Amino acid sequence: MRAIALRAFDLGITHFDLANNYGPPPGSTEENFGKILREDLAAHRDELIVSTKAGYNMWDGPYGDWGSRKYLLASLDQSLARMRLEYVDIFYSHRPDPETPLEETMGALANTVRQGKALYVGISNYPASTTREACRILRDLGTPCLIHQPKYSMLDRWVEEGLLDVLEEEGVGCIPFSPLAQGLLTDRYLNGIPTDSRAAKPHGFLQSTTVDEAHVNLARSLNELALQRGQTLAQMALSWILKDNRITSFLIGAGNVAQLEQNLGAWQRLRLTNRNYWRLKRSWLTSSPDQYG
Repeated sequence: MRAIALRAFDLGITHFDLANNYGPPPGSTEENFGKILREDLAAHRDELIVSTKAGYNMWDGPYGDWGSRKYLLASLDQSLARMRLEYVDIFYSHRPDPETPLEETMGALANTVRQGKALYVGISNYPASTTREACRILRDLGTPCLIHQPKYSMLDRWVEEGLLDVLEEEGVGCIPFSPLAQGLLTDRYLNGIPTDSRAAKPHGFLQSTTVDEAHVNLARSLNELALQRGQTLAQMALSWILKDNRITSFLIGAGNVAQLEQNLGAWQRLRLTNRNYWRLKRSWLTSSPDQYG
């Protein structure tokens, strides 16, 4: 992690995105990043954007999950302690809570700014209608929503069905996570599941059952187009994400320095012509219109 973080900073990356439950075990990612920050990047703290989130299960009991005021504020305190920071630049509600009034969740976010424990607030995984209401509440509280962090890739395009329109209307940034679909939009699984890959591990979101024939065949078709463009599949997938001006940036989780450097190569060939766009669209529609349309 240290080598990746330091190389990223050397290459101009200044935003490091975390969450309370990132690990394993939960909390360890924040602890490790905090150590790197103290030992290697302390002099550059004011150049960095450090963000963290709370909203998924973190500890046992009635207030260790979802979006209550008690959970969010306690979780941020714990995150700051793990990283040994006085504040984070962005604090997110990681997901909407169906059992907690939205006013309570957004009020807790606003409170973190008033306390000086966060400079800005954001939301993640919120649908379009809830996003609009959350933005209204935060605006009324004097703490506008800065950014939304949704899952978005060539294989998961739900944000195009209203969310991006809402973000544009509300003046909120969009920074997608999983733009490479946990590695499916790379050359990692074109010839099977490597033993050291995410899909081969018992934990994590990408399971071996997801790396099925349909996904692999689609990745192979897209890989051929990427090679014709002089890119890797991962680079083309990242270029595709940035085709929309409403996308602020994207989050990547490189496993090593080589992956990081390769992914950043996407900036060298961002242009996506209409002809290439429709060729890409035909690739996933032909593969499985219900799954990828």
